[in-house]
Amino acid sequence: MLGMHLVPAERASHRTIDGHRVCEAIAAIGDAEHVRAWAERFALLADPGRLSLLLALHETGPLAVTDLAVATGMRDPAVSQALRLLRAAGLVAGERDGRVVRYRLVDSAIGEVLAHGVLGYREGA
Repeated sequence: MLGMHLVPAERASHRTIDGHRVCEAIAAIGDAEHVRAWAERFALLADPGRLSLLLALHETGPLAVTDLAVATGMRDPAVSQALRLLRAAGLVAGERDGRVVRYRLVDSAIGEVLAHGVLGYREGA
């Protein structure tokens, strides 16, 4: 099995058609923790409300809960709950300005996904 050096021992006896491509696929997948972390990020993006909030913050910069509610059509409590989840996941951060907290996107990788995926697709369609 020349070229199958990346195949874990527990899968080494499995039959492959294109062994070199199997190794390339294993290298592309990377470690399980990295895949899990991205799956969690994508799970957050799977909710239309949270995705709308992230798109708004990506395009405009910092916004308060009430402004985000108006922009997205969501109710203030729903915006607050969504922002709590996004903040806990490290995607957004809030900065207090007197009595107002303005939220901003802080995860640059998610910003890239939004710019090249969601927004890029919309603009290219």
